[in-house]
Amino acid sequence: MRILRAARLGMCFGVRDAIALALEHADAGPLTILGDLVHNPTVLSALEAKGIAVAHDVSHVTTPAVMVTAHGTSQRTLARTRALGLTVVDATCPLVHVAHRAVAALARDGYHVVIVGQRDHVEVRGLTGDLDRFDVVLDDDDVLALENHPRLGVAAQTTQPVEKVRHLVELIRRRFPQSEVRFVDTVCKPTKQRQSAADEMARQSDVVVVVGGRSSNNTRELVKTCARFGARVHHVQTDADVRPEWFAGAKVVGLTAGTSTPDDVIDRVEARIRRCADASADESPEHVAVAEELR
Repeated sequence: MRILRAARLGMCFGVRDAIALALEHADAGPLTILGDLVHNPTVLSALEAKGIAVAHDVSHVTTPAVMVTAHGTSQRTLARTRALGLTVVDATCPLVHVAHRAVAALARDGYHVVIVGQRDHVEVRGLTGDLDRFDVVLDDDDVLALENHPRLGVAAQTTQPVEKVRHLVELIRRRFPQSEVRFVDTVCKPTKQRQSAADEMARQSDVVVVVGGRSSNNTRELVKTCARFGARVHHVQTDADVRPEWFAGAKVVGLTAGTSTPDDVIDRVEARIRRCADASADESPEHVAVAEELR
């Protein structure tokens, strides 16, 4: 059995920088992260072990410094946080900042903003938090429910599949042919690279293992991408989730991971897959027959 790693997989620079920033500030003094810094349980456990607190509401923060997660937040939320006398450490991914600036420019230019993404996702809440009027769409039905506006400005949650985003933009254009529709592609480059690499890898695989947090949107989208090609796809958070029976009869096992998955977690999953493959080979009829002959 061969293990085929996707050409691009795992942790992106935005997540690495956010983690490094959190550890740096934790060494300097008490720190609370406002929400999950990234959507990966291994990373969150490591931060907790360093004494970093997590609060999901600014009113629950008891440290003098609070960190905004890699997913970003609105200027309104930042202002409210600073008004409480807290020092704000901004770990927002630079590519999320790009999306914020794009959305602000659309609103400033008089477009009704439409975000392609998950309405309740922390990044989408940040992108829309400074807008008085907006819409969020994730599928065709959401587009069909939109009201008409003379000018529609479309941007996207940075971890959405770009093919889905472009499909929904085209659907918006067809639904409102008399409207001016402006699309700004804010899907980030690491997401595009990992989606494309997963696509290529899944085409060659019998089984695919996708490593990442259960609540990670980009990881779940990688699972969907790989499943399109008929491979048996399994989403795991750590090597402890890997099951030997998944690889029965498989010649090629594909491996990819979301943008918040640490390298060492990916390596442990790959090692576990290899152990499962070796155990499966030891139990194969051919191996048993050879062993019997040697006795």
